[in-house]
Amino acid sequence: MKILHKGLDDLDRKIIFEFQKDGRKSSKDLARKLKVSDGTIRFRANRLTKQNILRFSASINPFSFSGDGILAYVGMELEKRTHTITMKKISQLEGVVSVCNVSGRYDLLVEIFLESRQDLNRFLIDSLSGVGGINRTETFIVLDAMNKWVELPSSDRRPSETSPPPHPGKGQGRRAKGDFGDHS
Repeated sequence: MKILHKGLDDLDRKIIFEFQKDGRKSSKDLARKLKVSDGTIRFRANRLTKQNILRFSASINPFSFSGDGILAYVGMELEKRTHTITMKKISQLEGVVSVCNVSGRYDLLVEIFLESRQDLNRFLIDSLSGVGGINRTETFIVLDAMNKWVELPSSDRRPSETSPPPHPGKGQGRRAKGDFGDHS
């Protein structure tokens, strides 16, 4: 078996690919398709989840959101080279989808999805000023996109101390730990 990532082999990649197509597919159906036992599927899905390689979540198309939701990117220039500390603080703010350390004109690129222009204003003025260490920002409001999915904004969407660390660009997992059984 060809190893493609530390601890990620061809079967792991096939399982991930199948869950990307349909995250609700039962382990029995997936096992039948991949010609392995459903126990193998559950074991590997749990291992990949614990290793923070795989996560299950529910996402929405931000452009079919029934409210006046706003998807935006905020480029940030930092005062000092405190990327990790600043990224952690920003990632905890309401509406943050992802925080990326990037090359180019900005130090960080933050993706946000908020319910209204007022929420965007509060985020840019109040929330970011509470983080500190940000020299300059530039905000890009997304007018349209293809293949873009985000979590529904929620004020109680804060990572708990027991939840795995968030993976960039994705929401918190929606299944209970170890819940990779038959979903039919």
